[in-house]
Amino acid sequence: MTDRPSPTVLVIGGGTSGNALAVLLRRAGIAVDLVETSPDWKAAAGAGITLQGNALRVLREVGVLSEIEKHGFAAEGLAILAPDGTVLHTPHELRTGGEDLPAHIGMSRPVLQQLLIDQVRASGADVRLGTTATAFEDDGKGVEVTFSDGTGRRYDLVVGADGLGSATRAMIGVTDRPEPLGMGIWRAPAPRPAGVRRTEMVYGGPCFIAGYCPTGEDTVYAYLVERARDRGSVAPEAYADEMRALSAGYGGAWEEIRSAFTDPEAVNYTCFDRHLVEGPWHRGRVVLVGDAAHSCPPTLAQGAAMSLEDVQVLAELLTGRDNWDEQLLTDYHARRIPRVRLVVDASVQLARWLLDGVRDADVPGLMSRTMTALKELP
Repeated sequence: MTDRPSPTVLVIGGGTSGNALAVLLRRAGIAVDLVETSPDWKAAAGAGITLQGNALRVLREVGVLSEIEKHGFAAEGLAILAPDGTVLHTPHELRTGGEDLPAHIGMSRPVLQQLLIDQVRASGADVRLGTTATAFEDDGKGVEVTFSDGTGRRYDLVVGADGLGSATRAMIGVTDRPEPLGMGIWRAPAPRPAGVRRTEMVYGGPCFIAGYCPTGEDTVYAYLVERARDRGSVAPEAYADEMRALSAGYGGAWEEIRSAFTDPEAVNYTCFDRHLVEGPWHRGRVVLVGDAAHSCPPTLAQGAAMSLEDVQVLAELLTGRDNWDEQLLTDYHARRIPRVRLVVDASVQLARWLLDGVRDADVPGLMSRTMTALKELP
């Protein structure tokens, strides 16, 4: 980079996208500071995650694929079941990351987070926990950042990777906000029943969707999707009881899985949102990635993949150009918005069909068209 021998980037947020971006930029010799508001970097990482092939393609670049394959579980396909456990359909899974990668790998979210943390630490990025940015002063050539501990530093670029409730997004004046869809999801880890070696899902029964995905040799990640409830309608100490009661309407492997729902602190309940920043994802030299710019219900399991693709494209542009100008950030948005919109719209449509009880919806067709498009490089 001829015009700035030592470019510096501030990454705000130490989740999946922020960590991956820090590693990719450090590998190119770019100085990176990463701040994370939580003092516990691994806290609230969640129960489990399904990593589709296009997510794995980026994680291979980040350098954690071999450990993901070691600690996760490359599911042997996907099956749609009846509530009693009878197999109804085993759809063909497209390998969105290429034929040399699994269609999807399930794994524990805390394990994935730790793998990324280890890579960030090894990269030499400067990490500050319990800290966040409180003010930006952008002069067109750089950004003076004030931090919550009273310190400050100047950066060539600031990246907001601080999630769905992004403070960075609000600070730069982007007014788009997440919109609730009216669905909620219960999630919890459980021991993997013998014989469960693929992701299995039920559409119908007491919930819209009841599913589980192997996350390791001994574990699964189980989830139940229902109509959203009023916040506080179930006390946190009753979460395990509620998930056990909801899953009582399902047979097959659920008979064994539900018995593991005993610790309310291991159960997570969140609501689905639709979020897409319609205009530019940057203001001056502050730019958004991942959930700060877009989010969708997990009906296609593409949330992490879209966030990881964001940072892959941004890192490619930052490391491939000498001039970090307005055009670079405009090009980043132009490359990402059609693909992200495709996934957000398809994911939301699948959720709305369920909410509206549409029986003749072309679910297989929509899923196939979307996943086929994602086989193309971002």
